[in-house]
Amino acid sequence: MDIKEIQQLIKFVSQNSVDEVEINRKDFKLLIKKNPAQVTTAQLVTAAPVAAPAPAAPATAPVQTQTAADAAAKDSAPADSNSDFIEIKSPMVGTFYRSSNPESPSFVNVGDEVSPGKVVCIIEAMKLFNEIESEVKGKIVKVLVDNASPVEYDQPLFLVEPN
Repeated sequence: MDIKEIQQLIKFVSQNSVDEVEINRKDFKLLIKKNPAQVTTAQLVTAAPVAAPAPAAPATAPVQTQTAADAAAKDSAPADSNSDFIEIKSPMVGTFYRSSNPESPSFVNVGDEVSPGKVVCIIEAMKLFNEIESEVKGKIVKVLVDNASPVEYDQPLFLVEPN
């Protein structure tokens, strides 16, 4: 299934009285839901990682570079204390959201228990909202990214204390 077909499905869901479309194939699963706020959500899960071309740097690259440098400096000092935790990392480049909309509570907070398959955040990439699920069981000890912030591929999002 290519991007044009996915875009057509999203358009179909948004223009009709259909609330949800799910397609399961052996190598991927596509779920498109329309919530009461009329926002279309799509989730794409692939069986094998697919390399994507690197996107062009956004106009705010100098600010992000400075922020990344500051974060690297902060993380270098307490690296030993984080060694017992598991990181939940971003599987893609996009914008990180802790909840499905500004009025909703966060999917997870510090101290919450997570298990494999539990949605922990959403990453928006190219107008598609991708639910990111935990792959580990444990307790969230730290949220590493601010809400509505850009994230990079493989960037740590959460620290989890395994159970």
